[in-house]
Amino acid sequence: MAIAEDLATIARQEAELHFPSFDYDTAWRLGLSLRELAISRKQSIVVDIRRFGQPEQQLFYTALAGTTPDNQRWVQRKINVVARFHRSSYAIGLTLEQSNRSFSDRYNLPDADYAAHGGCFPIHVAGTGIIGSVTVSGLPQREDHNLVVEALCLELQKNHNEFRLPRQ
Repeated sequence: MAIAEDLATIARQEAELHFPSFDYDTAWRLGLSLRELAISRKQSIVVDIRRFGQPEQQLFYTALAGTTPDNQRWVQRKINVVARFHRSSYAIGLTLEQSNRSFSDRYNLPDADYAAHGGCFPIHVAGTGIIGSVTVSGLPQREDHNLVVEALCLELQKNHNEFRLPRQ
């Protein structure tokens, strides 16, 4: 039952955490917000914000002390999930967990390139659709996801307590 409740909460996040517009300054503010939240909590994370397209454009990136090159690899694998499915990486992972299937079994895509783990969230612009993603790597996946949602709520002036997943 907990997975179903989490998926319902994430569906609400994805339906309501939309930007009226999104530009370089928005990406910068969002990225700095994530960085400052992590520093204030002494968390070691990597943050990546990018616009999808050919080619993709990285708009913000930071790696905090205590991270490794492996975190960047996780970031790319999570981004690939969001770019492909236009859903948060955590939603895809929980859906697979609920159905007792692995990512590669369900989608026939290589685990080396895709990570259905929490921390990557689609950037949705009202009237336009999914234009990119914001990704965090370094914490347990549920915390990665909640940190991204918290920063989105701050930027969009929404009450984070109404959107966050409960602690487990």
